Amino acid sequence: MKLLFFLAALATTSLVYAQQDITVELIDYQTNAAAPAELAVTLTNTGQGIVRNGTTDAQGRIIFRALPALAGYRITVPESDDYLDGESEPIDLRANQSRRVQLLLFSRQTVDLDVISVAATSSARINRQDAEVAFELSQEELEALPVEGRDITRALYRLPNVSQATGFYPEAPNVSINGANPGSTSYLIDGLDNNERFLGGQKFAIPSGFVRNLTVLTNNYSAEYGLTNNGVVNVTTRSGSNTLSGEVFTLFRPSNGDLGDDDYTQRDLSGNPVRDGFQRYQGGFALGGALKKDKTFFYVDAEHTTDLKDNTLSSPQLGVNETVQGTNNFTFLSGKVDQVWNDRFRSSLRANVGVVGIERQGGGLEGGSTFPSAGNKQDRNSVLIANTNTYLGDNWSAQTNVQYARFRWNYANPASDAGTPQVTILDPSEQTIAVIGYPGFVFDQIENTLQLQQKFSFYLDRHTLKTGFNVISGDHQLFGGGVPNGAYRVKLTEGQLSSLRERGLGSSLSPTDLPADVEVLGYNVELRPSSFGARQNIYSLYVEDQFAASEKLNLTLGLRYDYDNLSKGGAAKGDYNNISPRFNFNYKLGNLSALRGGYGVFYDKVLYAIYSDALQQNTTNPGYQTQLRELIRQGILPADTDIDRITFDGNLRATDNSATYLNGPTAASLQGQRTNLFSGERRILNPDGYDNPYTHQFTLGYQYQIDTRTLFYLDLVHNRAEKLYRLRNLNAAAEYPISGPDNVIVRTPAEADATRPIPIDGASGTALIQGEQVAGVARNILISETAGKSRYYAASFVLQQAAGDNNISWRLNYTLSSNKNDTEGINFRAMDANNFANEYGPSINDRLHIINAIGTYRAPFGLNVTLASLVQSGQPVNRIPDATLYGTADLNGDGTGFAENYTGNSDRFPGEGRNNDRLPWSYNFDLALEYRLPVAANHIGLTLDVFNLLDTRNLSGYSNNATQSNQIQVGAAGSGIVQRNADAPRQVQLGLRYLF
Repeated sequence: MKLLFFLAALATTSLVYAQQDITVELIDYQTNAAAPAELAVTLTNTGQGIVRNGTTDAQGRIIFRALPALAGYRITVPESDDYLDGESEPIDLRANQSRRVQLLLFSRQTVDLDVISVAATSSARINRQDAEVAFELSQEELEALPVEGRDITRALYRLPNVSQATGFYPEAPNVSINGANPGSTSYLIDGLDNNERFLGGQKFAIPSGFVRNLTVLTNNYSAEYGLTNNGVVNVTTRSGSNTLSGEVFTLFRPSNGDLGDDDYTQRDLSGNPVRDGFQRYQGGFALGGALKKDKTFFYVDAEHTTDLKDNTLSSPQLGVNETVQGTNNFTFLSGKVDQVWNDRFRSSLRANVGVVGIERQGGGLEGGSTFPSAGNKQDRNSVLIANTNTYLGDNWSAQTNVQYARFRWNYANPASDAGTPQVTILDPSEQTIAVIGYPGFVFDQIENTLQLQQKFSFYLDRHTLKTGFNVISGDHQLFGGGVPNGAYRVKLTEGQLSSLRERGLGSSLSPTDLPADVEVLGYNVELRPSSFGARQNIYSLYVEDQFAASEKLNLTLGLRYDYDNLSKGGAAKGDYNNISPRFNFNYKLGNLSALRGGYGVFYDKVLYAIYSDALQQNTTNPGYQTQLRELIRQGILPADTDIDRITFDGNLRATDNSATYLNGPTAASLQGQRTNLFSGERRILNPDGYDNPYTHQFTLGYQYQIDTRTLFYLDLVHNRAEKLYRLRNLNAAAEYPISGPDNVIVRTPAEADATRPIPIDGASGTALIQGEQVAGVARNILISETAGKSRYYAASFVLQQAAGDNNISWRLNYTLSSNKNDTEGINFRAMDANNFANEYGPSINDRLHIINAIGTYRAPFGLNVTLASLVQSGQPVNRIPDATLYGTADLNGDGTGFAENYTGNSDRFPGEGRNNDRLPWSYNFDLALEYRLPVAANHIGLTLDVFNLLDTRNLSGYSNNATQSNQIQVGAAGSGIVQRNADAPRQVQLGLRYLF
């Protein structure tokens, strides 16, 4: 008789190793001791024809090493003189996973076999391997969840310690781990790099059709992982098997119509704003199988999305009121080939290609005066090609990985001829009525990256030793700056305006349609429209020992080292001391419970943007260098600062207010202006270099298996982040504290300029340096520094149940957390001078309470129903001054009172601390329905997803752009909330799939 093992209650998992292993421990059911040595054990995977045989050691243990990341492994033990035979339920392995499974063996003297419980393998299992805090979604769970547009990031915030993020630009990553900046998360595909290194986020936005498992490592993970001081998102891709399988699908997201309350701007999957008429069409297919049985396997996935969106182009003075149509296009192509050369050598080749075009067609959501000729398209294109080779020795295994990646981010690819100028048209009253021609700036970034990864595993009795190195070399190039062909600001007379209106050109109005004698109020041109960049090399080494100290205690000791050459900045050498110790323990309290804990240091990479910004917003003007020497003399810059290392010929705009229309001087003819141009703000490379940000992570957790399907666990987490990015103003105006709202005296910009270390004369655009007025200077001189901090505390309670005979599965998690910091990211600056102590407060992504519940019912007649709820306390609110009360929002006169610009923070309402108010709670319920209709041996799936089922107007808790959110409010705390935006109203997504 075959007997299924009592498996789920004792199965364990860890996510830490690149060479996937399964450790099987056989336990005598009656004595609870290790089973005898020399018991035969077989591991099989029929999907790829894998068969491994072995016998247990003196501890009743056997390790199956260097396994491919596949689903459907089974463990069998043949009947022996002392024990019954048996077969496990399927076991899944994901990328970078080592799994420990304890199996209960029943002796031949067991009399009542009917009382033995049988349980399916599931995610409801105790981790007896280590102490990392990690959460996962399987392919089946992803397919059951209501997920918008098959975008896997929309599923991540269903997991503990993960929330939807407020970013600082539309395309910012949309999930925050541990309340941290979303740009610090590391994204991996099969354990290999998938990070866009300019600002952070994914290179290739992998769709759900190519995902077999989605894992988030939030705390205290292995030394194998690095280059982030926060969390890791690791995707395990699908592989083919001996059985041909796949799907063909289509998805449709109709315009809202009467479905929900849609008073506010919404956002598409890219993070850009859309309104009522928005529609989404998706389609694609996937196919997997074997080119040669048991030897060569393939899997391909192709998915395309087209968004249709309408803007309103409105210019009453020109008689224009039109609907301007635009489209977004997302194409994602993925393929993978797995080759089994022999029992000891396997290879894999994976390719991912993403082609993304996001159109800004002109007009605006509520009406705008940007004409289609001045519109642009954002291109985010990516290519990843990865080769993996795994070798298995007698007591060792190795893996060699090579990946090439290319990422191009052309943020404003012009819709019109790139050779045209930009023209801003004013009516006789000098009100803007149209913007035509070039879009207004250039940002075209290209990154070519090569990654080499070598890993080894050595199996030494009770020790499993892991070691390896990783090299990532990326060449960054940015073509950036202002309008390269000149930008005109012109004013029409009444006659000229009337003539243009009578011609009825509508949205086709172009720069050549204006009269040649139109009055030019101003003209500027970019002096340096050229490409510049640098090569970023990151070197990493790690070693880790997993030690089975006893039958109950597992210890993991790791050490990692990273060096990033961009940490050099403007210094003579970089940051060489990034040593990361890792330690954790896992103690078996009993067959049904475990205690675990650990400590680790986690270093982040250097974001290329801080280096690039210091080049682009820099200059070698003699006056500017004189200003820097004065900062050295005053001790504000180090005495050994090398001016040549910290300055660069960046972008500058020259002006010529005497230019006639379309005859403005070229950039070449105005190069002489570079010397004396005054700038409101400039940057330099840090002469001390950049310390890599790092985090001390402390964890303590308890897990208890309530029954064969139900698991409870509690994780306590404390993160102490140091050396975080922020901006320091070397020529900041003196502090000007305002204690409360009752006696506010506004400081004028001129008064503020006079208090700077190097006083500025704004009228003449000069600086007073040792008694002389010097031209070609900057009012503010900014430097990126790594000196910020954050403190995160969290308790996560999780109760989950796997599906059983009633086909019902569910998970409930509650996270109580607090995250405070004195910087939000690379462009954060202090409100007043450089007083960052006054900035310490709740993070913009701080959540006090998150309650997440998911329940799925799989009916016998083919209907699957999933209800997912997300209830959160409100996000922090930054309270800013009321300009109608004080005449300005810039109370201290330093020029940084701009609440609408993500590159700086505003002044605060007198007497209020940063982010010291809260938005209301957020309540969201989503529903997913799927009916599978059998067709021969296959299925047709009809799907309906309803997002925000109750049509709740939520002002908090959703992915958003800080410049559009409700987290900036005028007035004192508690004075009310002006609703500037809201989460999406009720909306539906319809789908049809053919699965075979």
